[in-house]
Amino acid sequence: MPTLVHDRLTWLTFTQLGVYGYFLYAFGPSVPLLRDELGVSNAVSGLHGTALAAGAVLAGVGWPVLAGRLGRPPTLRVGLVGLAAGVLAYCLAPVLPATLAGALAGGFFGSLVVTGSTVVLAARHGPAAPAAISQANALAAGAGLVGPLLVGAGVSAGLGWRPGVLLAAVAAAVVWAVSVRARTDRTGGVGRRDRPGSTERVGAEVATAQDAPGPLPARYWLAWSVLVLCIGVEFAMTFWAADGLREHTGASPAAATAGVTAIVAGMFAGRLAGGWIALRVRSGPLLLAAVGLAGAGFAVFWVSTTPLPALAGLFACGLGISLQFPLGAALAVGVSGGRPDRAAGRLSFAAGLASGVAPFALGALADRAGTHTAFLLVPALLAGAAGCVLLTLRAAPATSPQA
Repeated sequence: MPTLVHDRLTWLTFTQLGVYGYFLYAFGPSVPLLRDELGVSNAVSGLHGTALAAGAVLAGVGWPVLAGRLGRPPTLRVGLVGLAAGVLAYCLAPVLPATLAGALAGGFFGSLVVTGSTVVLAARHGPAAPAAISQANALAAGAGLVGPLLVGAGVSAGLGWRPGVLLAAVAAAVVWAVSVRARTDRTGGVGRRDRPGSTERVGAEVATAQDAPGPLPARYWLAWSVLVLCIGVEFAMTFWAADGLREHTGASPAAATAGVTAIVAGMFAGRLAGGWIALRVRSGPLLLAAVGLAGAGFAVFWVSTTPLPALAGLFACGLGISLQFPLGAALAVGVSGGRPDRAAGRLSFAAGLASGVAPFALGALADRAGTHTAFLLVPALLAGAAGCVLLTLRAAPATSPQA
């Protein structure tokens, strides 16, 4: 059974991803409030989400280039600085071009942090990478739970939504300073208190390793497709679950909006447990089980006509969703044929494509057939994801540690 060593590099990487998790989940509830301030339509305010997704797509191109020239830890630090700058533009310049530019910067530089965290943890932990990536995403989901609460607390206190979102910039600056002090680009962030042996050498290898030449193999693109479909499910559910609760269970608008927290809570709990489970179960079968659990939870949510069982279904769906990104990312990097930087960079394309298209597609279907019927898009995406996982496992070499 692989062993997960929580050295200084690992904890620092966890924290960097947590900063982006806080920003992402604080950003969402701030958009309607910003819309009211600017006096724009829903469609125009929705461009902020489009800008965030576009930034993630651009990061898919930017990460391999920057990591190849600067190294991985320096590129992560660039991501933190840029994320802080994007948050400041979004919050402190109350005109539409500036807020859209801030969202674009947040998506680009924040996705550098996400991509870099995946690459560093995969390179550092090898067979234990699925567990490490799952734990990192658990921390991000936990920070995501705090973000909307602090944004809401600021509004209730009469301070507005900005203080809660600006905390993301403060956190990014603090973690950047810690990263510079740790000098992870030279030593891998490993200090005297870390486990003795070759950890310093491994940390240096993480910082300086380069991709193998040649294109990404076909099996990688199967794993990439898994991420597109699974991320599409996550964003479709978090964007539209509130409307589903209102339409089919009779929940009030306030209760329905708060009910979306059930998904995030399930994601947090699932990623905490997933780190332990991923050390004991190979990531391929575990990913299939996660897709199945998400489907079962969705089914409970979809058939429920009262709020309580619907919320239970959303929590179960969140449990399944929780492992889909960390396990899918680990699987994709593991079958990349020694090309982790390009592999992780292309995952940003997956995130941007899925987050931009899936919620829009479900909304367009809802305009024609109603939200409840439109939600049938979700099991279709899950079925496609399960099929792609099976094809990836068949195509991957038996020696792949992530399969």
